[in-house]
Amino acid sequence: MSEEKSSIDGLTDLKIVQFPHPTLRHKSKPITRVDSQLKNVVKTMFDLMYEAKGIGLAANQVDLPIQLFVVNVAGKREEGEELVFINPVLSNPKGTDEAEEGCLSIPQVGANVTRPEQIHVSAYDLTGNEIDMTVNGMLSKVIQHEYDHLQGVLFIDRVHESSQRQVEMDLVEFQLQFDQMRKSGEIPDDQTISKRLAEIEARYCC
Repeated sequence: MSEEKSSIDGLTDLKIVQFPHPTLRHKSKPITRVDSQLKNVVKTMFDLMYEAKGIGLAANQVDLPIQLFVVNVAGKREEGEELVFINPVLSNPKGTDEAEEGCLSIPQVGANVTRPEQIHVSAYDLTGNEIDMTVNGMLSKVIQHEYDHLQGVLFIDRVHESSQRQVEMDLVEFQLQFDQMRKSGEIPDDQTISKRLAEIEARYCC
């Protein structure tokens, strides 16, 4: 990854987008350059995560199509360790573990999800240093959850069949709110969103 100055629209005034915003289903592209603006994006993502009382946040949750997520399992700025994962690759899953999950893009909705208990992650941090570690417990769950986001996958896609009907009922309100915001112009149409995402990809993923 290279580092240089840049200026591009769409990287300021970030906010967490909610289901069913199209960017949540967009498969993110690998980052090939890091600049001061992207570093500010990471800072803002941590701010938004803490404000929403979360422990992980992926770039496409703030309407950005790049392979990046942030994590702090303590959920508080003054506690735990802030981790940044760029272009993550997961491998060597071991064991299984079931736990309730939620998502900052689908607030107040939760359901049980089964995932590997242990996973190996390879990635880069914000300064270009390689990350190569095996994780388990809560950190493993969060990394897998956020990695899914980068693939356009939501935890609701992984819930047990017994919980699917309730989750679907919970999502109706989100769909109605999205439709109203799109009708009012607060959320652009799909073509406008796609154009913006392509511009960001051209800057950071080529």
